[in-house]
Amino acid sequence: MTMNRRLWIVQGLLALIFLAAGVPKLVLPIASMQGPVEIPGLFLRSIGVCEVLGAIGLILPGLLKVRTGLTPLAAAGLVIIMVGAVSITLIGGQGALAVIPLIVGLLAGFVAYGRWRLAPLVGAEAAGSRRTSKAPAYE
Repeated sequence: MTMNRRLWIVQGLLALIFLAAGVPKLVLPIASMQGPVEIPGLFLRSIGVCEVLGAIGLILPGLLKVRTGLTPLAAAGLVIIMVGAVSITLIGGQGALAVIPLIVGLLAGFVAYGRWRLAPLVGAEAAGSRRTSKAPAYE
């Protein structure tokens, strides 16, 4: 199995995970989302927005072959969110459960590094579908 295929599989799994985590943060009442650590409601909503946008950023640039450099950036942003999730889980006294966001964060880090260095996505510009007309020169 090629590195590109491995990365696509992990990207798909991460996109599903972050959609499943982010959408409820956007639609559920804030009171129902409170855990052992008190987190402000607007902060929870903003995390939900970041998770949904990160999930989209993992998949769409590669599928559309547009702005493919956004995929490693989306993955890196999700790593930051997972560092926060591990911290909040540990602060809440649930050390064993902190393994889950840790693994998800490591997978997001794998995608960030993989799409940046190991198997970068090729955009439409590099694939030869760039427009042949040039913008007019201003004099």
